[in-house]
Amino acid sequence: MLQEHHQMIDGIMAGQGKVGIGMSIYFFCENALNIYKELIDKSIDASEPFVGNNMWVTSVNDPDGYRIFFESVTNVAEGTTFSEWQ
Repeated sequence: MLQEHHQMIDGIMAGQGKVGIGMSIYFFCENALNIYKELIDKSIDASEPFVGNNMWVTSVNDPDGYRIFFESVTNVAEGTTFSEWQ
């Protein structure tokens, strides 16, 4: 899924200036938690996974400003964070 936000982000109007500002890319995958662990192991600053819409969700910012999300289906309770679940 590709999503564009029309808003000011860090003083820049989304869609102007830096290429990815205001753009989000979503990947639906088999295991977002494994992706999170791999990113953290490589010292990449990924957001702590949480459950939203019955999916584990984690994200990173790429150098161009795109927000990249990884989501995978789960039966864990809505709103649970990775640190609570471990």
